[in-house]
Amino acid sequence: MIKIAAFYLFTPIEEPNKLKAELLPLCEHLKGTILIASEGINSTLAGAVEHVDALLSFLKSRFPAITWKVSYADEMPFYRMKIRLKKEIVTLRRPEAKPYEKTGVLVGADEWNRLIQDENVIVLDVRNDYEVAVGTFKNAIDPKTKKFTEFVGYVEKNLGDKKDAQIAMCCTGGIRCEKASAYMLANGFKNVYQLHGGILQYLEDVVSKDSLWEGECFVFDNRTTVDHTLTTGRFELCHGCRYPLNAADKLSPDFEAGVSCPHCINRTALQQKERFRDRQKQIVLAKLRGQRHIGVKRAALVQ
Repeated sequence: MIKIAAFYLFTPIEEPNKLKAELLPLCEHLKGTILIASEGINSTLAGAVEHVDALLSFLKSRFPAITWKVSYADEMPFYRMKIRLKKEIVTLRRPEAKPYEKTGVLVGADEWNRLIQDENVIVLDVRNDYEVAVGTFKNAIDPKTKKFTEFVGYVEKNLGDKKDAQIAMCCTGGIRCEKASAYMLANGFKNVYQLHGGILQYLEDVVSKDSLWEGECFVFDNRTTVDHTLTTGRFELCHGCRYPLNAADKLSPDFEAGVSCPHCINRTALQQKERFRDRQKQIVLAKLRGQRHIGVKRAALVQ
């Protein structure tokens, strides 16, 4: 039985290098990814129960406020252990955004349902366009960002005159909302709310009949999407552009497994497509040998 732990915490870390050195021996028997920055820590990792618990115990002793979500798997979902030092654990490139100082008001599922049905509330899905495409909340606005750093431009262009409005934000696991709300509060927005625990916590807490969620939820692991019961959804990932594909996408003449899809057919060069074809060939050969091709699964950080 493999234990999987996902966690993040915004907290000042004065010596990220020192923390990395302390974590290395505790990660000897683990696999996954840990990001460390001066603003905090973000990770999803897996291993035997005793090894995961030892790491979590250490982190709890260092950071009493840290919490985590746990799941279990029959097979190891990651191929290697990586501890990376970064400038930010969630890249926004706005130094005034300091979630460990101030973030939006956390609201649980019941309060979230009430909030987003208020016509005076602006509901923002702060995820990227390919995530929103497979599912979001009723009435939510899609900022149509390709990456999280573009969120700032959306706010400046579309919300600059709405700093007194009530704004409710959601994301997959909560971490991007914390960074986004910290940025907005630092720039004069007064009434900012965020879904506590993110979309995944909402799907866990709310029964389908009471849910305001529509579609599936994109996740950053080999499942690609999950449905309202948190089981693997209907979408698959295009390994050419990482866009989630539905059944219709895979029937398109522009779809080639592991190479291209309707979303990227005109955005990748012929050399890239040839490289993707070679990779896909290796994946198929590995599958025929009963092996897994390295790189197919992704280390899913809390999003």
